[in-house]
Amino acid sequence: MHRRSFLKLGAAGALSMSAGKAFASMQDRKLSLYNIHTGEELETTYWSEGNYLGQSLGEIDHVLRDFRTGDAISMDTRLFDLLHSIRARLGGSQPFHVISGYRSPKTNAMLRRESSGVAKHSLHMQGMAADICLPGRDLAVLHQVALDLRLGGVGYYPRSNFVHVDVGRVRHWHG
Repeated sequence: MHRRSFLKLGAAGALSMSAGKAFASMQDRKLSLYNIHTGEELETTYWSEGNYLGQSLGEIDHVLRDFRTGDAISMDTRLFDLLHSIRARLGGSQPFHVISGYRSPKTNAMLRRESSGVAKHSLHMQGMAADICLPGRDLAVLHQVALDLRLGGVGYYPRSNFVHVDVGRVRHWHG
């Protein structure tokens, strides 16, 4: 085989491998959520063919709204991608049980008065955080998967049976 033929073959192989990776990253992204306070359950594809799907994003925002006030905002799509990545690592189809998604400033202030563990500038108020659990899955495993991803903050609350995940800076703590 001539050197030029060898180089062409190698370039074609590299191109097909990178195309394969790009194609793999184009797979649909789905979320399955259950809001423990409202009883609402949602299973939706929120990203397909390289685009976020507006209607699905709105449905997720609604399920993650502040259940105390009814207020909702456009949640950060990186949070949805984080939850999708956690689910991909854990496998299964059980919905994430959502303890808290968006928090209005009014709700956050009320919770701060009741507990020292609530941040004054909580990322929940910016639509960048969720408190979750997965029934039937060990909470410590969920915690470890979130830590391993290194995509944001992770709080571990075993006494309250949830893990806090956010798309802020990478950090971790125990509550």
